[in-house]
Amino acid sequence: QVRAMQTTTNLVVRKDNLGTAELRTTVDSPLKVGDVRVRIERFALTANNITYAAFGDAMNYWGFFPVDQQWGRVPVWGFGSVIDSQHPGVTVGRKVFGYWPIANKVVLSPSRVSETGFVDGAPHRTNLHPVYNEYAFSNKDPLYTPESEDIQALLRPLFFTSWLIDDFLASKEFFGARVMLLSSASSKTAYGTAFQLAQRAGIEVVG
Repeated sequence: QVRAMQTTTNLVVRKDNLGTAELRTTVDSPLKVGDVRVRIERFALTANNITYAAFGDAMNYWGFFPVDQQWGRVPVWGFGSVIDSQHPGVTVGRKVFGYWPIANKVVLSPSRVSETGFVDGAPHRTNLHPVYNEYAFSNKDPLYTPESEDIQALLRPLFFTSWLIDDFLASKEFFGARVMLLSSASSKTAYGTAFQLAQRAGIEVVG
């Protein structure tokens, strides 16, 4: 029996003209030892992802899933499942939350595999910000439920930013302030920050 040829389709955009995009389909290569192939199943696409593209060169967001000098892949947050594995610590069928290209599949190189997840150890990601290289196994994630995948893909990444803002302000005793004015009240980071700050005694949140 002849096995059907497997392919991966990516959405790529022009780095110098984000309104220009195209779909590119390539034939899947055999996995190298230590790699896994993940089917990307669900992700959120928001203004935050446009920020990744707009600052793709300045903050090296293009570096996570590189294409070439002219074209790039916009990163997104969401869920995927391992469909092929050459890594003994990451089995086929495992669902993971993390950072993906806009594509139907992607190859990762798991390192520092633990009970709760792994880090993509691909050489081109070594010097990039570690928070974007971490992938969490959903069945070991206390925050995960199948029903909350949509809302987690949408809000979870920026809630971490919200938590850090709240923690930083608290560590500085809010610089003596008692009223917190959120000037970007429609953003997801602002929503999360407001939620955290509202639980602080003696702090009034405006916005």
